[in-house]
Amino acid sequence: MEQVPGYLVSIAPMMKCTDRHFRYMLRQISQNALLYTEMVTTEAILRGDQDRLLKYDASEHPVALQLGGSDPATLAECARIGADWGYDEINLNVGCPSDRVQSGRFGACLMRDPDLVGRCVEHMAEAVGIPVTVKSRLGVDEQDEWLSLSKLARCAYDGGAARHIVHARKAWLQGLSPKQNREVPPLRYDIVFRLKTEMPDATIVANGGISTSGDINAQLARVDGVMLGRAVYQDPFILAPIDRHYFESGERAPLQRDVAAAMLKYIERETAGGTPLRAITRHMLGLFQGLPGARAWRRCLSETAHYTNNPVQVIGSAIDRISSKDAGIAA
Repeated sequence: MEQVPGYLVSIAPMMKCTDRHFRYMLRQISQNALLYTEMVTTEAILRGDQDRLLKYDASEHPVALQLGGSDPATLAECARIGADWGYDEINLNVGCPSDRVQSGRFGACLMRDPDLVGRCVEHMAEAVGIPVTVKSRLGVDEQDEWLSLSKLARCAYDGGAARHIVHARKAWLQGLSPKQNREVPPLRYDIVFRLKTEMPDATIVANGGISTSGDINAQLARVDGVMLGRAVYQDPFILAPIDRHYFESGERAPLQRDVAAAMLKYIERETAGGTPLRAITRHMLGLFQGLPGARAWRRCLSETAHYTNNPVQVIGSAIDRISSKDAGIAA
């Protein structure tokens, strides 16, 4: 059987969300969806604690490292470091609109300089033997969406990008906050579809506002893959049917209680090594989203996340508040 590409369904890099603890939990739900780290800047990698920034559990594969930067040589060096850590892909952030990236002149700012993006990708691709990809917006500020995206995509493709993920919104660097930039600019999937039509040899992945099986199917009819974002953070079990529906897996979809039990073992291991309980449980609040008892689950986790004694007992108590007959899903 032909292998289904891992990028068919992926989970977006999200600051303060897709750290290693959240990724570990997602991997208990889907064995195949491609996971992304939070954006890590090149400066942080070269000057910071690489073990803290780049560490991950072996079960997280396939997992991609997203880099933030704009200097081709520095990005190439950090791509090599990421490859040495065993990441399956290196992604260049060309879409984040936060003040932090604007001050550093990377992220969405790079959409104004597609030739530089092409050089960055070329240096990174030459430095590693794993895929180098790009994630961008449609454009920034007053740019024409089609002209900016098509120019950027061509430069990235010519530089050696294996895949281009497009958040189908423009980014406004002036006047909108990062949160507003995720919601206010209108979604323009038509531009992403046009890009795939005019660059048929390029692998194009759509991102933005995708959360249901219907959304996924509609996108996969026009592009090569989909990337899910905030919807998965709020309700991780959106991923539950993914393996069976899109990766030809014969395994049954997991139950929430199965994942919670796996997280108990993970919490025991991690807290024994010094990880604060809250660093893990904050990602678990949506685990029973939509089920009776979900509110009690969230309350229990929130109220006891600062406990240092018997962390497994804390989570076990929260699980007990969910009735067993309501703790599964039909996928």
